[in-house]
Amino acid sequence: MTDLSHLPLDLREIAAADVAQRIAFIRGQWWIGYPQAQTALNLLSAAIENEPGRVRPQCLLVLGPTNNGKSMIIEKFRRDHTPPTLAGRDEENIPVAVVQMLTDPGVARFYQHLIGVLGAPVRRTARKHDLEALALSILKRVRARILIIDELHNLLAGTAPAQREFLNLLRFLGNELRIPIVGAGTRDAYLAIRTDPQLENRFHPIILPVWEEGDELDRLIQSLVATFPLRKPSFLRSAELQRWILARTGGTIGEIAALLRSAAVAAVESGEEAINQRSLRQMKYHGPAERRRLTEKLLV
Repeated sequence: MTDLSHLPLDLREIAAADVAQRIAFIRGQWWIGYPQAQTALNLLSAAIENEPGRVRPQCLLVLGPTNNGKSMIIEKFRRDHTPPTLAGRDEENIPVAVVQMLTDPGVARFYQHLIGVLGAPVRRTARKHDLEALALSILKRVRARILIIDELHNLLAGTAPAQREFLNLLRFLGNELRIPIVGAGTRDAYLAIRTDPQLENRFHPIILPVWEEGDELDRLIQSLVATFPLRKPSFLRSAELQRWILARTGGTIGEIAALLRSAAVAAVESGEEAINQRSLRQMKYHGPAERRRLTEKLLV
């Protein structure tokens, strides 16, 4: 019988399953807690607990490069603060309202999108002030305590007047609803907010930088590997290997997780049953720089 003592108890049954089941499990998504993410969650939780009702609620900006965990943190926060459905209750309770910023940052389109996300029907021909009144009414009715706008950097896709109008909208929503507004995006989201000194003062930045070599990266890698139902232990603690992982992935958590998942799948398919030099060579993973080179080669 295979010794699975290196695995947590809940993974040992999965490790005994067939190849297809284990690969499907490895390719699934799951939450991995790490210090930067926990700090962000704590600040978001403090905002939803302490800021609603204030005349000028403190707002937040979750900033970091693409694929570095911003959307996962937001989704985790939303799940943690979604109340259970109560049978027989007519009105929905949405304390955390999450909407994605459109690539066209028009105010009317934003209101239409927000109303749709909140589950209400909306006429495409409705006028802007009617859309505004409807969106505010719904947010109050569902008892929204925080509004999160993901991909806020898309704001810069609009014209300068459209950007100013949307920045004014952010200020208006915070003042009118008296709830914190959270923007999530890349550095460009901060650059957009910075053009308005009042908003820059109101939005507190939460930075999610790329990963660097050190103890926190080591803990992240070990945490990810510990979620894979491999029948043999993996040893990935060498500084040389971790430097190689950073070089291949660009140091974002999404790419680090993708590389390790690909290596775990290769370990299962090849029968290696551990992430090692062989499974790392066999994995079907291309990092951002490799994908760019391959694309540019095909376009020649």
